[in-house]
Amino acid sequence: MIAVVGHTAIDHLFRVPKLPGRHNSTYITDHKVYFGGGAANIAAGIAVLGERCRLISSVGEDFPGSDYDLWMHDLEIVQDFSVVKDARTATAYVFTDEAGDQETFFEWGASAAFSRAEAPALEFVHMATADPDFNVRVAEKSKFASFDPGQDLLRYTPEQLEIILANIDILFSNNHEMDRMCEMLGTGREALVASVPMTVTTRGAEGSILCMDGEDHHVPAVTVAAVDPTGAGDGYRAGFLTALRRGYAPVDCCRAGAVVSSFVVERTGTQTNLPDWNRMLVRYRKVFGEPGEIIV
Repeated sequence: MIAVVGHTAIDHLFRVPKLPGRHNSTYITDHKVYFGGGAANIAAGIAVLGERCRLISSVGEDFPGSDYDLWMHDLEIVQDFSVVKDARTATAYVFTDEAGDQETFFEWGASAAFSRAEAPALEFVHMATADPDFNVRVAEKSKFASFDPGQDLLRYTPEQLEIILANIDILFSNNHEMDRMCEMLGTGREALVASVPMTVTTRGAEGSILCMDGEDHHVPAVTVAAVDPTGAGDGYRAGFLTALRRGYAPVDCCRAGAVVSSFVVERTGTQTNLPDWNRMLVRYRKVFGEPGEIIV
């Protein structure tokens, strides 16, 4: 089973003509509400792909019995949830303009309870956006761990990042997050990459870079008619981790991640167009050919 730690959230997705910038305003052309939260998106992606998944998260009193709760039960996600009294489930407000640029504002709500929670010892865990101190404790206790800082990177201290990087097997980030981590740690990208057994850096339309054993492997993005980029990275991680758990080589895991990501961006909403394993494989074969042999 794959465990995922982090936010379960409600996504408010807005469309605007152009992000207005400081001291300016704009008008909203569309506003929809979807299920979200980085960890929950990854857990849903893993579950739809057919792998068992445990989601460790904090939710508000508004969550039990909600449509989101029922959706997770339908997916058979194991909910390891703390329900926080007098709190709302975390909420993300995501603004996307016609050029595809985004700004996100995140209300932590019930997720603030992570800082007081007991960290479990896990065999195979992905730490998504969550309380930094909680993720530090999870990393220290877990047997195999991957990590992506996401929009919560600004909440980490250099010391917390150093502890996590010393205790993980895979680091996921985008280009901006990688550069920001280097600044925070006062190190170069090459040195940071060398400090972790495996790093995966996503680069949007330019694909992703897998770094391991001193070698770089470029995996192209899967070209589709993209509607909304929200959740693309979460879909990538769901595809990668599911393939890894099933024994595929890391490069093939990156390709699986790229394929799942391509499904996510074809529809608005981070969990509205997740593929099952067979549907993912059909597109994988069209783009990359037959995946390599299972190695474990």
